[in-house]
Amino acid sequence: MNNDKRKRIGSVLPLLLVPVLLITVITFFMNSNNGEKELTYFDIVSLYREDKIASYELNLSSGVLTYTLRGEKTERKYNVPSVTLFYQDVHDYVMQYNEAHPDSPVLYNYKAGSSNSWLLSMLPILISIVLLGVLMFVMTRRMNQSIMSESNRTISFGKARIRKNEGGKKVTFADVAGADEEKEELSEIVEFLKDPSKYNALGARIPKGVLLVGPPGTGKTLLAKAVAGEANAPFLSISGSDFLEMYVGVGASRVRDLFAQAKKSAPSIIFIDEIDAVGRHRGAGMGGGHDEREQTLNQMLVEMDGFVENEGVIVIAATNRPDILDPALLRPGRFDRQITVGYPDIKGREEILKVHARNKSLAPDVNLLDIARSTVGFTGADLENLLNEAALLSARRGLKAITKSEIEEATVKVVVGTEKRSHKISEKDKRITAYHEAGHAIATHFLEGQDPVHQVSIVPRGMAGGFTMSLPLEDKTHIAKSHMEDDLVTLLGGRVAEKLVFDDITTGASNDIERASDMARKMVTKYGMSDNLGPITFGSGHDEVFLGKDYGTVRNYSEEIAKDIDIEVKDIITKAYQRCENLLIEHRDKLDELAEYLIAHEKIDGEDFAKLMDGTLEYTNEIVSERNPGTEEADHA
Repeated sequence: MNNDKRKRIGSVLPLLLVPVLLITVITFFMNSNNGEKELTYFDIVSLYREDKIASYELNLSSGVLTYTLRGEKTERKYNVPSVTLFYQDVHDYVMQYNEAHPDSPVLYNYKAGSSNSWLLSMLPILISIVLLGVLMFVMTRRMNQSIMSESNRTISFGKARIRKNEGGKKVTFADVAGADEEKEELSEIVEFLKDPSKYNALGARIPKGVLLVGPPGTGKTLLAKAVAGEANAPFLSISGSDFLEMYVGVGASRVRDLFAQAKKSAPSIIFIDEIDAVGRHRGAGMGGGHDEREQTLNQMLVEMDGFVENEGVIVIAATNRPDILDPALLRPGRFDRQITVGYPDIKGREEILKVHARNKSLAPDVNLLDIARSTVGFTGADLENLLNEAALLSARRGLKAITKSEIEEATVKVVVGTEKRSHKISEKDKRITAYHEAGHAIATHFLEGQDPVHQVSIVPRGMAGGFTMSLPLEDKTHIAKSHMEDDLVTLLGGRVAEKLVFDDITTGASNDIERASDMARKMVTKYGMSDNLGPITFGSGHDEVFLGKDYGTVRNYSEEIAKDIDIEVKDIITKAYQRCENLLIEHRDKLDELAEYLIAHEKIDGEDFAKLMDGTLEYTNEIVSERNPGTEEADHA
């Protein structure tokens, strides 16, 4: 029986006692009178006067009359209201009757029993008092428990919801790959927690707080766990959103409780994940700040560096939005050190893959270095997901090891989405999609400096009706203007191909146009790549906290400059469109050939694509039948 059921039964029991008590009292009173309730005292005396009584016995103490009628053997009882009155009314008559009828006298007996009539009369009252007392005790106790429970619940609101590192798998720096510099900086904290005298002897002060900054999935939380695992120190973990409640003052109370618990178990580590939930800039946003959140932040600032020193307590926090944190939180003495946990390079990706491949069976054709080369821009979480998807795919196919084919298919699945072969696609939509993707692929192939085409497909994946995937060959720190202009050409390849072949356009290029327009505008307003407007940034580039970008961006240029920006953006897009159109007209034969291949085979990988462009690919264009025969039309994604 669970606790909830016990509580429900316990709450119902006092209510059941009330009817039970009433039934008991009523039954007792009904049974307490053992005589003939329908007869009155006058009726009993009349039975004697009419000579109907054969024998009787009277208990002089209790007043219970037991009598038998003439011609019957059944004994009947009656409670005489007054023994003295009965004796006067009946006894003399019986004596006279027996003298006159010696042959059939009335047999009688007067029994002098113990007098317990008062006890019997008081017994129902005593039982009622006892039952009522028990009922009052149970209800009072339950009420006190309810009050205490509410009180404890109210008090618990101020307790920090801490998750401690007790039990579970221990994480160390060996489980963290692709972050050598980050581990080196955090190793100082580990050494301090193990041997603080080494630093105290030189007068060095260990950082009170370390802020881990980086995109989602790069391993910030994993690094914090590794620090706790290496130092063997108590690790108190909490999320930034756990501080905030609907009740005023709860957040500040939880901050106090968090640091109080950390001080008791010092040296210890406090880890606050997603600290931007509580550490946002004070007083920012439309209508001022959030009082409860700011009160929580103020308490955190005091606890980290106030009048009371936190000896042996180190705060580690993680966020992917350092730009919105309050400056008072980032100053030295609070978060003294900021560690940027960025995207891993090719070496880091290979090390991460080795960590996640420890418990997986890989086929001999799988080369982790090749996977690392083809996953530029992947985070540690992405790489873990990639290997997991490949393992699931291999298990689904009944394989005993993960092969190169499953790795490549899992890469496409992670980047683009799940293949949707059950979707119904008409021949018309298939042809439009084939030329659209062929336009992207041809523009990518014949532009120097573009990444090679990895795969082209017209099979729907995710939200896309088809895709053209190019995988970078190397990590890039800087992007040149010429490269961005070529990117615009490849983005417009699908729209240009539709117009060139069908003399019409569709909605399929909406996302391409959106990305191209955003890139062109950033070239003008953010990167200063406009020849006409010069190397100037238009707009502050800083967004107000709690507001969307459209409302929060500060506009620091005139209407005339805004018009010039629009003209410049349009000019960049128009030039890219013209370049793409000229390129596809020049290579129209390759565009048609690739489109026909896609219509027949639905997809082509990078190796076959290169052969097709060189004219060395041998194939037959046997049109692939529709995935769902019997359908005439389908929506085009």
